[in-house]
Amino acid sequence: MWVRRAFYKWLVPAAFLLPLWLLVGWGVFNAGGWAFLWVLFLAIPSVFVGQLLLTLLVRARGTVRAERAVSWWDVLGFTVWHSLTIALGFFNQAWWAPVLVLTVAVGLALFWLELAQLWREAKPASILLRTTEGIGFIPAQTPRSAPSERDVIVITEKPPTV
Repeated sequence: MWVRRAFYKWLVPAAFLLPLWLLVGWGVFNAGGWAFLWVLFLAIPSVFVGQLLLTLLVRARGTVRAERAVSWWDVLGFTVWHSLTIALGFFNQAWWAPVLVLTVAVGLALFWLELAQLWREAKPASILLRTTEGIGFIPAQTPRSAPSERDVIVITEKPPTV
């Protein structure tokens, strides 16, 4: 449970620290001028906005807010995506392009995973009641009656007498 809670607390700082790491990695590993333009205009905004969007999708779920912990699927997805984003910051020419493609693919898959989890939790569930013996049952729905004549009461206001 502590791992899931740690990820819950990590999601917002990650939106700021992961783009910062890409900028720092560019400077430390001497990536070059074109990489600086890529980092400045594409990587930092997309990682920042993507992480914030994913964080909002995670925190929109009722179970996450109640437990203050993400699901294990979230832990898996964010671990892979953040690891790949951190790997991009090393700017190794031998494997940088495939890792970029994989990072984008995992980010999109994580987006759809979060939407699926949110949809699953937001979907109305059937009502299951239990008897005192613990037997579960679904109550029969009451049929709606057709609208009948309704009594109408009209209240008129009398002007005050002076």
